[in-house]
Amino acid sequence: MTTTGTPAGTWPADSTQRWAQGWRRLALASGMLIYPVATAVAIPQHSHGADAVTGLLIVVAFCACYALAALSAAHLAWRRFWWLLGAMTVLFLAELPYAQTESFLLGAVVVAVATYFLGRRAAPLVAGAVLASIVVPWAVRPWHSDAGWLEAIIILSTVLIVYAFSEMVRANYALIEARAEVARLASDAERARIARDLHDLLGHSLTAIAVKTDVAHRIAAREESGTLQEVTEIGKLSRQALADVRAAVSGYRDVTLANELARGKELLRASGVTPDLPTATDVVDVAHQQLFGWVVREGITNVVRHARAGRCTVQLAGDWVEVRDDGAGRAPAAAGNGLAMLRERVALAGGRMEAGPASSGWRLRVSLEPAAAVVVS
Repeated sequence: MTTTGTPAGTWPADSTQRWAQGWRRLALASGMLIYPVATAVAIPQHSHGADAVTGLLIVVAFCACYALAALSAAHLAWRRFWWLLGAMTVLFLAELPYAQTESFLLGAVVVAVATYFLGRRAAPLVAGAVLASIVVPWAVRPWHSDAGWLEAIIILSTVLIVYAFSEMVRANYALIEARAEVARLASDAERARIARDLHDLLGHSLTAIAVKTDVAHRIAAREESGTLQEVTEIGKLSRQALADVRAAVSGYRDVTLANELARGKELLRASGVTPDLPTATDVVDVAHQQLFGWVVREGITNVVRHARAGRCTVQLAGDWVEVRDDGAGRAPAAAGNGLAMLRERVALAGGRMEAGPASSGWRLRVSLEPAAAVVVS
């Protein structure tokens, strides 16, 4: 357990640390008061009259500083906390002439509190306190006392208990942080999924609407009778776009390869592009059909938007799909976001995506396994 200068920021001051900030820590802090009480009980054995009163007043002051230090730590007032801990150290030293060996019980409180916040960095302080509790009672001959083995054991055991508790608090908070991070990552993944679905679903439908609108304008300009039908198609596509958005947000929409081929053929024809699309999807593994549906949707949408092509060809195999056009063969800059989202989908499925100029036009290819099946076109 480590800190950086002060323990500020060691644990957050919000509701997620109730385990560390609740009754367990209060019980530990209150239990430490047994040591000042034991020191006060021992004072009459070594001091009398005014000296005994002075010794008791020092113990009372020590308890007051301890309570204020606990409040300072709870309010993250670390500068005040360390000053109060320093005052407790001075009071412990001042108590030595009055409670003699039992004064080291106050030292146990000081060392334990420091260990709670400093962790392993408090090891030299602990070693010094244990050594002093053994040597000082024996070295100060007027005390007529042997080495303070009992006090040394009390200091060491108290420090170990407090250190174990502090590590348990830290481990508990690390678990809370980990759970929060998992929840955050899950939320980010869901937002990314919704963003991909909105782009793929809404983008395709709105592209179709734009194409149908252009066709309607051209027909209306020639005063042909097909205007009403095209406008009707625009209305249908608009309603479908709205349904797609709702389905994407709800997570209920399943893209199918067969539907995307049918919709793509209609969209290509409306755009003046000759479609060369498969009529069957049985050759594709069922587990791959949804992903291949996304590939067909993104590829055909980009052909309509950017390729200025006269023909679009889709080829299918058991583990790969390819969308090719005979257009200008330039990267669809405006579609970069869609290709990036599609690449994420492919990567999640463990596949590989290739997008770039071909011998004639542009090619988008997604493969899931090295082996290729029989081509259907």
